[in-house]
Amino acid sequence: MSIRPWRDIHRRQSRQIMVGNVPVGGDAPVTVQTMTNTPTSDAAATIDQIRRCEEAGVDIIRVSCPDTDSTAALGAIVRASNVPIVADIHFHYKRALEAADAGAACLRINPGNIGSNERVAEVVRAAKANGCAIRIGVNAGSLEKDLLEKYGEPCPEALVESALDHIKLLQDHDFHEYKVAVKASDVFLAVAAYQGLAEATDCPLHLGITEAGGLIGGTVKSSIGIGSLLWFGIGDTIRVSLSAEPEEEVRVGFEILKALGIRNRGVRVVSCPSCARQGFDVIRTVQTLEERLQHIRTPMSLSVLGCVVNGPGEARETDIGLTGGGAGKHMVYLSGMTSHTIDDAGMIDHIVTLVEAKAAEIEAANEAAKIAAE
Repeated sequence: MSIRPWRDIHRRQSRQIMVGNVPVGGDAPVTVQTMTNTPTSDAAATIDQIRRCEEAGVDIIRVSCPDTDSTAALGAIVRASNVPIVADIHFHYKRALEAADAGAACLRINPGNIGSNERVAEVVRAAKANGCAIRIGVNAGSLEKDLLEKYGEPCPEALVESALDHIKLLQDHDFHEYKVAVKASDVFLAVAAYQGLAEATDCPLHLGITEAGGLIGGTVKSSIGIGSLLWFGIGDTIRVSLSAEPEEEVRVGFEILKALGIRNRGVRVVSCPSCARQGFDVIRTVQTLEERLQHIRTPMSLSVLGCVVNGPGEARETDIGLTGGGAGKHMVYLSGMTSHTIDDAGMIDHIVTLVEAKAAEIEAANEAAKIAAE
């Protein structure tokens, strides 16, 4: 038990699989995924979008492969990508065969929708031959008719039964490199389904609230659903589904993980909502700093508070702190200690410089420790 047990998350033990060179499940870090929204047949546009997601820190990227033009372009996309590519397949089993041959690290399918048992066997053979994992994707919006008739509506039991049925199809062909999602747009339904599935199987789980909505609404729903499950210790990889650019999904995904202390990447900003006491424009300052610090990947913390009520206390807990003061003079804290004052002019540039310097210091210390350990 840690010194702060209320922060402890006891993660569900799952089997580990490999998606390309990225481990999913077991003791591997929870990974962040997204999905491109460009036509996959347009390799250049898709690769450009993948680059932006890579800069945001994505671990795995999914692309849709609805037709032969898409699978024909997939090889070039796989070669250009620095992260594993998951091919999203619906119904057309031949697209799965083509995607596996093109180098996809994982196939997103529902085995029951692929067709006959022989077609499932063909997809499994292609996956085994090419070292592909498979992600079973159950969705409340596309449950099998027999399950809807049995249960009357999409419910947690129906989603879990669908997932277990699909799992059995793969296991019957001696295929075990799979992960599973049971997504729903209803947060309550999704969370309950994942809880039920977590008890029924030891496979890695891919978390998501499907069709969550736009940037703000979808972020809230995803944070509640995915965050609750992760807090329960459930989940090995996540995808935040937003009607927004895929790099925004990646940023939100990392923010969820950072908020729970599960995985840290980049600058964690602690800031106040601002009020009449603020010594500078907190809202605009934080917006600008978040934009200008997106290139920082080193985990570190920055507090930005408008006045001295809570500012010094928060600054003691962060690597760098900024607290608003009177007459345009604001206090800067380094490693929790008061350091110097800064005026309005050049304040943002100054904080960016301090953060970059601190990130370099942390990276140098980490490298030195690594060398010493060797």
